[in-house]
Amino acid sequence: MLIDIDRELRYTRDQIGQDAFSERVLTALAAVPRHCFVPDDMQAAAYDNGPLPIGHGQTISQPYIVALMTDLLRTTPDDVILEVGTGSGYQTAVLARLVRRVYSLEVVAALASAASARLQQLGCGNVAVRHGDGYAGWPEHAPYDGIIVTAAAPYVPAALIAQLKPGARLVIPVGEPGNVQQLLVVEKDAEGAVREWPVLPVAFVPLVAGSDK
Repeated sequence: MLIDIDRELRYTRDQIGQDAFSERVLTALAAVPRHCFVPDDMQAAAYDNGPLPIGHGQTISQPYIVALMTDLLRTTPDDVILEVGTGSGYQTAVLARLVRRVYSLEVVAALASAASARLQQLGCGNVAVRHGDGYAGWPEHAPYDGIIVTAAAPYVPAALIAQLKPGARLVIPVGEPGNVQQLLVVEKDAEGAVREWPVLPVAFVPLVAGSDK
């Protein structure tokens, strides 16, 4: 991991209200070979702090945003996490190093298939990838110790809140394409009450409903 995540954090620490990321998160990012998750013609930019296209109108998020969203989940080694938006599998691979199990949904069938094969080749045996509609979540394995969404929805999907374990967090960008989006943390307390708060403005591709064939 060539990017200095802590240096990038200095630019936004007033917005996100923290001075450092978890060492567990930084260690996981450093251990995941990002170049394995970008197209061949993007290899030279694999470790730049910016999003990159991965085909099908989708992107791989910049390393800093991956670090931030992962850190906001507050994971523990025994957690079971739902990821909505597998993409090429980079965020998935980072999570796989931090938790017991990752279930990941991808709306584009070709990306889901490629990511699943790639993750298995890289030894991420605690990951399951499914082609499906992220708005519906993956109820068979709920409730989850955390949910992360890697594309922007116009609202927080009710199905994802329902699949969140009490005391857990959902990290999701919310907003319309081309407009200001906010990265939100949604937290469900022990009684099931939900509160949410914005972290910082972001720009993500839209979360697509349904699934392709």
